[in-house]
Amino acid sequence: MSRWDTVVFDDVLKIINGRNQRNVENPNGRYPIYGSGGVMSYADDYLCEKDTVIIGRKGTINSPIYVDKPFWNVDTAFGLRPDERMLFPKYLYYFCERFDFEALNTTVTIPSLTKANLLKIEMPLPPLSVQQKIADILDRTVALIKKRKAQVAKLDLLVKSQFIEMFGDPATNPMGWEQTTVQDLVNRGILEKPLDGNHGEKHPKSSDYVEEGVPFVMANNLIDGVVDFSSCYYIPRSQAEKLDKGFAKCGDVLITHKGTIGRTAILENCFDYIMLTPQVTYYRIKNNLNNRFLKSYFDSGYFQDMMAHLASAGSTRAYIGITAQRELPILLPPIDLQNQFATFIHAVEKSKSEMRQGLDKLELLYKSLIQKCFPNNYR
Repeated sequence: MSRWDTVVFDDVLKIINGRNQRNVENPNGRYPIYGSGGVMSYADDYLCEKDTVIIGRKGTINSPIYVDKPFWNVDTAFGLRPDERMLFPKYLYYFCERFDFEALNTTVTIPSLTKANLLKIEMPLPPLSVQQKIADILDRTVALIKKRKAQVAKLDLLVKSQFIEMFGDPATNPMGWEQTTVQDLVNRGILEKPLDGNHGEKHPKSSDYVEEGVPFVMANNLIDGVVDFSSCYYIPRSQAEKLDKGFAKCGDVLITHKGTIGRTAILENCFDYIMLTPQVTYYRIKNNLNNRFLKSYFDSGYFQDMMAHLASAGSTRAYIGITAQRELPILLPPIDLQNQFATFIHAVEKSKSEMRQGLDKLELLYKSLIQKCFPNNYR
């Protein structure tokens, strides 16, 4: 890399300011309208040529977008148009993927970038042939990642399809299964009383977090049906033992009910002690209910829609308290059928786990490659 020249943006590209789309917006237009977060609508005209990179001017400023067709950008997004005599467009995009635009943020409240600061950004500039080779390698890696993610998504759809085939749509219950409530299942000894980690004045603070200890599970730690312990905060065991509730166990079905609504996971881990935050409720089964069935029921469109409706009722922030959760309806098919479904899910989860491992390796490979291409002063 040291043998390559370093240039500033001002030498190799022009920045196209976004504009209000009101006069050109047309739902049936041929040109997409982009903000910093993606396509917002369509237009009858465009500001940027194809092969332009979008950078947020305000709000989302660290998520570049590569657009391979002409488009209109709104006034919260810059278009970076490379001089293709010197700069290969996809090479610019991958540089932007790696560059930390947050370092150029000019405000304390809403993240913002200025055109003047962007034009001063320095970047390594190898020959065009090398730029294209770098972009091609990264393109192939990204394509493999997208393919693997699509395969994982298909398995998720397979699970939902199998649920409907075996149990019917919970909204209409065409097979006539017993319909009850969470509270009734508690009264019948099928579920323990659901609890979250509402610790009140004892709630751990960020200053309490430690590198090793008891996992402190938040809503954003529930990812793809499992708890991602690598992203968890941890609290000292001595502190956890002073808390009153929210002690989760292996096999619990978790669901988020505050802020982020409806994420689910089954707690499967090697930890003997786990604490929940006020964002997460555990459902602990005692008998006559399979946890994989319960999680899939929680994931159903019917249940997710109901959660979203309840969470938005009478509150400025999405929230469903424990009392309201006890009134949630639960479908209760025969346990033998639930267990058959769980056997199917177990096989799918095994395949999904193998795919996830492959995906993790590809994402690590991409991270390694882009770091080698752009090693200095980047995120």
